[in-house]
Amino acid sequence: MKNLRYLKPIFSFFLIGLSITTISRILLFFVFKERVVENPNYGQLFLIGLRFDLILMCYIAFLPTVLISLLPDSVLKHFKKFFNIYFIFFLFLFLLMELSTLDFINQYDTRPNRLFLDYLIYPKEVVGTLLKSYLPSLIITTILLGIALFFAFKHGKKIFYPFDSTYKTKLLLFPLVAFFLFFGARGSLTSKRPINASNAIFCSDQMTNSLGLNSLYTVAFAAYSIKNEGDVKKYGKMDELEAYTRVKKYMDVTEFIPGEVPFLHLQKPDAPQPKYNVVIFLQESLGAEYVGCLNGLPLTPELDKLAKEGLLFTNLYCTGTRSVRGIEQVTAGFLPNPSESIVKLGGSQQGFFTLADAFGRQNYDTSFIYGGMANFDNMASFFNGNGFKNIIDETDFDKDGKKYAMKGTWGYCDEDLAVKANEYYKNLGNKPFFSLMFSTSNHEPFEFPDGRIQLYEQPKNTVHNAMKYADFSIGKFFELAKKEAYFKNTIFVVIADHNTRTYGKNLVPVNKFHIPALIIAPNVEKGSTYDNLASQMDIPSTVLALSGITTKTPMPGRNLLKLPKGTKGRTIMLFHETYAFRVEDDIVILNPNAKPLQFKVKSDTELIPVALNEELAKDALAHIVASSNLYKKRVYKID
Repeated sequence: MKNLRYLKPIFSFFLIGLSITTISRILLFFVFKERVVENPNYGQLFLIGLRFDLILMCYIAFLPTVLISLLPDSVLKHFKKFFNIYFIFFLFLFLLMELSTLDFINQYDTRPNRLFLDYLIYPKEVVGTLLKSYLPSLIITTILLGIALFFAFKHGKKIFYPFDSTYKTKLLLFPLVAFFLFFGARGSLTSKRPINASNAIFCSDQMTNSLGLNSLYTVAFAAYSIKNEGDVKKYGKMDELEAYTRVKKYMDVTEFIPGEVPFLHLQKPDAPQPKYNVVIFLQESLGAEYVGCLNGLPLTPELDKLAKEGLLFTNLYCTGTRSVRGIEQVTAGFLPNPSESIVKLGGSQQGFFTLADAFGRQNYDTSFIYGGMANFDNMASFFNGNGFKNIIDETDFDKDGKKYAMKGTWGYCDEDLAVKANEYYKNLGNKPFFSLMFSTSNHEPFEFPDGRIQLYEQPKNTVHNAMKYADFSIGKFFELAKKEAYFKNTIFVVIADHNTRTYGKNLVPVNKFHIPALIIAPNVEKGSTYDNLASQMDIPSTVLALSGITTKTPMPGRNLLKLPKGTKGRTIMLFHETYAFRVEDDIVILNPNAKPLQFKVKSDTELIPVALNEELAKDALAHIVASSNLYKKRVYKID
């Protein structure tokens, strides 16, 4: 230990920081104990809390650790005041944020987040509110911070000045020290991905989950997320009201509900009917080019057979090239924004409309079932905060004691997902449910069990063989479901999130956005097709209309089954920063800081340049502006 005395400032920082966050977490636990203890395994929040506290502290400690370790003492002595101020500053932030947490939770039912940052741009209003409504807390916080700063600057030299040490010793120990800091910041030695906020989720209570974090982390995460929100002005400027008006003309809604939510309207069933369960089976990377019944490769015999049992959408296009885009569309029907999916943005992690939110208000069980880790791409956080009461992922497979076919790089294979989901639905009995299933096998490195399919090609682990296995698992799920009582009362949707390896010579490779979508339900005609141009964004609205429930919804998508004859089809496609707005065979393409371009779609692989229709270009821009405003103003909700 004597050789590590030069790291005393680092050890002191960790000790004091952990004391602040741990004491705060314990106090918050007792304040909200009655609610917290209602959740199974609530004690996990303390272990989770320690983990995330260490992650953030490792990030903060990295710079001073490098300086202390690599600079000789003769140079290091000039940095002593820097270390003192550096550590006191961050410890002050830790203390400030934890002192602010109780009032914030009481107001917003979660730790400080993006909303905390939003309020900083309104100092007059915020200070006025604090003085009027939170004066006792403000006084206590000010006193405690003052006392802390007094002692920090009085004793900081003793605590945060490094000891002298031999340069050779520091250099020899540096790899080991750097190793612990790196993996401490990463959060795990075994996880394939760095730990993020989704790993703090262990129950369905969002507030309880937030106690497992610390408030400096949640605010820092919110600040980090801002960079992904982008500036839509680079595509052009448009008045907010004009943008909403232009979007509305594509919605096929005759009456909107007045208020702050621009697109809020009442969604009624297409016809008097019972309330149906809804299962959306989201397929990883299943492009139309691989689907036999869509004139693709002969890789989907099961889906081809199922198409004869329901409604097949033959001309439907996804909005993006990432899973989060597909998730965004099938669960929330949100206007795609070129900046980032709302699944990952900080301001949409709570109080954002989803189908789970709508069905949950109708006393449905709502679930997300995934063979991999639900924290991937921030899914768990988004789902948990927006209506999904139950999240079942790889960890649940691990601990249920059952034998499964295969666990691969991305988690349990698709047939295991089918078994798990069917078992879950069966055990719900007569309780209505809404569920999202998300496949994993059709993803590099394309792992799946032996002996399930006749390989399309050699070697085994190729995209074509994985597509065929994904199809096998679709068939497996329906084979199981048809044996259960819930089947006859359920709307099933099989749809892709996006295509695999989206590329092409055009500004937007339209053909790579063509995906399959199939609805099998008691109230749709068997063997029917919908051949008009449609968007992935329209599926949630269509499903909601079929489900039998009546609900408010802010979704701008269209119920495809009740569109007036002659209504022009439209799609929206995002390819990196390129935004494509298509109405029938006309497509307008917007790029950042560039003039709009228009093409005639001769085929999905051939776009012919034509003169720009200014009104169509404005409609395209309107959808970007509207999406940005809906998110930033937090007006994509029911109430």
